[in-house]
Amino acid sequence: MTNPVAAGGYPLGVKLGVDVGTVRVGVAVCDRDSILATPYKTLDRNAKKNSDVRVIAGLAEELGAVQVIVGLPRTMKGEEHASARMATDYALLLAAEFSRRGLAVPVNLVDERLSSVTAHRNLHEAGMSSRDHRKVVDQVAAAGILQHAIDMQKARGADVGSRVTAPSPSVAKGTGGVDESVHATPVDTAQSSDNGRQQ
Repeated sequence: MTNPVAAGGYPLGVKLGVDVGTVRVGVAVCDRDSILATPYKTLDRNAKKNSDVRVIAGLAEELGAVQVIVGLPRTMKGEEHASARMATDYALLLAAEFSRRGLAVPVNLVDERLSSVTAHRNLHEAGMSSRDHRKVVDQVAAAGILQHAIDMQKARGADVGSRVTAPSPSVAKGTGGVDESVHATPVDTAQSSDNGRQQ
């Protein structure tokens, strides 16, 4: 079954947003019309067994997701450091898991500057105590990432961010366990970073 695609080439339907951290991973989901992203769940990050990656892939399969948006944390100057590398590696793991399951679910990295800061601020404004933020802040950040992406897709009439593809098992691995032949490739000409997400 093929997923419907908008005139600009981005998939239409349920999408997942992912906020990657060293300890927790936030997950958000949007409706079939890609109007509203909502927090869904927070997973414990399991870097050894990657059980959280399998949970997200299973969720995407269960919901019939047509795309997964992973937040790419850049600095305010647009630079990418360790956290951005971690997000890219995670996106590659997701793409590989989808490939193993025979699922054609595209994984895109989208600029997420200040998403966690915005999530904390929104929770504070909603009256939640700082002590309780930890339980939900990652999924709220994921919802912010996903909302940003779906809004940009509609505004531009094109897909956004950088598409990540699963490493080919026949190619030798490069440094850091990531296939050197696989890179995130831009899928829009303007790049998502030009918005800066200064929310």
